[in-house]
Amino acid sequence: MTRKKVNVISLGCSKNLVDSERLMKMLLDGGMEVVHEASSVSSGDIVVINTCGFIGDAKEESVNTILQWVDAKEHGLIGAVYVMGCLSERYSEELPAEITDVDGWYGKTDWTGLVTHLVSKYPATASYDRVITTPRHHAYLKIAEGCNRFCSFCAIPLITGRYKSRPIEEIVEEVNLLVSRGVKEFNVIAQDLTNYGVDIYGRHRIADLVDAVAKVPGVEWIRLHYAYPAGFPEDLLDVMARNANVCKYLDIALQHVSDKVLDNMRRHITGDETRKLLRLIREKVPGIHIRTTLMVGFPGEGEDEFAQLLDFVKEQRFERMGAFAYCEEEDTYGANKFADDIPEEVKQARLDRLMKLQEDISLSHQESKIGSVMKIIIDREDSDWYIGRTEFDSPEVDPEVLVKKTCKLKRGDFYNVKILEAYPYELVAEPVD
Repeated sequence: MTRKKVNVISLGCSKNLVDSERLMKMLLDGGMEVVHEASSVSSGDIVVINTCGFIGDAKEESVNTILQWVDAKEHGLIGAVYVMGCLSERYSEELPAEITDVDGWYGKTDWTGLVTHLVSKYPATASYDRVITTPRHHAYLKIAEGCNRFCSFCAIPLITGRYKSRPIEEIVEEVNLLVSRGVKEFNVIAQDLTNYGVDIYGRHRIADLVDAVAKVPGVEWIRLHYAYPAGFPEDLLDVMARNANVCKYLDIALQHVSDKVLDNMRRHITGDETRKLLRLIREKVPGIHIRTTLMVGFPGEGEDEFAQLLDFVKEQRFERMGAFAYCEEEDTYGANKFADDIPEEVKQARLDRLMKLQEDISLSHQESKIGSVMKIIIDREDSDWYIGRTEFDSPEVDPEVLVKKTCKLKRGDFYNVKILEAYPYELVAEPVD
């Protein structure tokens, strides 16, 4: 008998991707054929869309994807469409009323019910087991769900609920399992790394967790994403400094530096406290590359506040930085409290200025690497290059290293390369013995 095929479409962030991977493993264990974002479909296929509901563009992409697959179903190209994730969690009443041809709606927290609906016998799959959809040498490691911060611009706590840490022992079990399947690089993710452990242990335990993962044989790189600056646990820096397999890399979203804007954002930190924290991070972990995200156009950001942000970026010279313009999210504190009265063209002009400044800073950092020998991991190859990353580069968001094909390199293996050329968001290198 032909097994039913499920095509899982994963939208949004890497945390969503982990949920999609878990769903795929459960369906596989339940006797179904499972593919990830397949380009070809057949009339009997089931499509599951894991949606994002964070900001306007992501919501639009999710709705358009749902409509695309509903249309495919109406034309007999597939058999059924199911929707899960953040968008359907947030708009659990509105969406089913507007898009009536979806076969089932599931949210961010109840998606395992979809497994019950699709398989004849619920599988005994470990809660952390999953099908890795990234290149098999690296995986995302989600250590918590939810957020307690309630920043005034962010709808994520409204969607995902309160912060829920996973036990250290369970996470270490997952790491051991993934290492046995060939994973060497772990990108640790949570909406807020900083708060890990407080809900189940009564104190911050991100340092203990990273230390435990670092001790697992076969773990080559650990990279940390989405720390929160207020209440940052300083013992994490000691763990980073003493473990060679913890990358000298920290993704910490700062958002702004103006005290007025930070207060409006409800970030619970001042500009001076932010600078003090950054000094401490660089002192305790020499050579660290800091990735941050900044926001322009939040209510209260006048020309003076934006000038402070520009000066802050010039002063800090972040190795990695992204930025976006404020987009009002309904039901958030910011949407209820402040008028979104900065014109879109002003927001865009500020964003362009900020990113142009960062491009110059990034180029300077990249050029400083010319002539040095660096360890990289190879992700893939094309007709002209092997393409890899250093410990300072997270998949998909950070610069890559283009390696000349002077000898045979293997995807997923580590090599030393000499940096020959530098551009703002990529390096050119050659292998060395």
